[in-house]
Amino acid sequence: PIVTRGVLLDMAKHFGKDMLYTGTAYTKEAIIAAAEAQGVEIRKGDVVLFHSGWLDLLKEGARDTARYSSAEPSLGMSGAQYLTDIGVVAVGADTWGLEVIPFEEGVGVFEAHQHLIAKEGVYILENMVTEELARDEAYEFMFVLGHAIIKGAVQMIISPVAIR
Repeated sequence: PIVTRGVLLDMAKHFGKDMLYTGTAYTKEAIIAAAEAQGVEIRKGDVVLFHSGWLDLLKEGARDTARYSSAEPSLGMSGAQYLTDIGVVAVGADTWGLEVIPFEEGVGVFEAHQHLIAKEGVYILENMVTEELARDEAYEFMFVLGHAIIKGAVQMIISPVAIR
C-alpha cells in the first residue's frame, strides 16, 4: 500500500491539446514547465501522475483500440531521470505503457521502465484515470493505493484514490 502526496501534471493542457499526439515525450524541461504553470512542486516521496487525454480513445462512441494500443504520448527518458533524481516513489499516466512510444531517438526499448523499476525502485502505474483530476484542476492531493493480494504476480490490480 502507498499513502503519500500525489501530484497531477496536466500535460494535455500544457501542450494546448485535448489529447496529445503519439510520440509526445514528457522531458525534464516539459515536466518542470508544466509544474510551474500549475503552481505545484514535485517533492521527494510524491506520486506523480500525468494526464494526456489518451484514455479518451477507449470511451464509448470514440473507441479506437488500434490507435490506443499502437503508440502513445508519455514519459521520456530525461523526464524519468528527473523524477528519480527528486526521489518520487511512483509515476503513473493515463496511457497503457507509461513510456512514450515510439521511443525517443537514442533510447532503448522500454529503457525508462528499466531506469524507474530496476535501477531506482520506482513503481509504475499505468492506465490511470486522470480525467476528473485534470478537469477539476486537482493538481495536489492525498494519494492512497491499496492492492489486491495475489501471490506470485508481477502486475497488480489496483484501485487508487485521490483525496483533495
